[in-house]
Amino acid sequence: MTSDPNDLFYAIHHTRAMRRLKPDPVPDDVLNKLLDAANQGPTGSNKQNARWIVVRDPGQKAKLAELNRIAVDAYIGNPEDVAPDMRGIVGAVMWQRDHWAEIPALLIPCLEFEQAPVDTWAAGAGSGGSIWPGVQNLLLAARALGLGAVITSLGLSDRPAAKKVLGLPDLVEPYAMIPVGYPTGNFGPVARKPLSEIVHYDRW
Repeated sequence: MTSDPNDLFYAIHHTRAMRRLKPDPVPDDVLNKLLDAANQGPTGSNKQNARWIVVRDPGQKAKLAELNRIAVDAYIGNPEDVAPDMRGIVGAVMWQRDHWAEIPALLIPCLEFEQAPVDTWAAGAGSGGSIWPGVQNLLLAARALGLGAVITSLGLSDRPAAKKVLGLPDLVEPYAMIPVGYPTGNFGPVARKPLSEIVHYDRW
């Protein structure tokens, strides 16, 4: 396998969740490359109803940081009770919690609906196929450009509050928050279970 981050399969095998990010600004043209990559993702019936919010304003980031802090603290509880094999991940989540407002850009993937979804499935899993392909495109593009990124949804736990901060209309729903910036550490290969443990053919 090549070591070129622009090679698709290399990027797939080396796109880790990067939470520790430098406060250095990400240039507009670089962010636009990420968003353009995301915009190439498919949407159901080709409605092209994916929408993106780019948050860079310090005041906006501070408001979202507080929502994220509340959710992270509730999720983690007492860090001392965390299982040993999870402490590295939890430590990174807590670092991001404490530096959320310093992250140069927060990208918020959203979907704009023609009418209010009739149930939670339609608003969530039922419509996810119209946003997650674009999100994955963005993550791979970030890796190719040397940027760190991660999908997180804890900051959306209080959805009405998050939508208010973002000024989202009633028919626009956020699906995640993606902090983006230049990583403080090094990229590396992901650790995944072998296919023999996760793949079934024809039935379970």
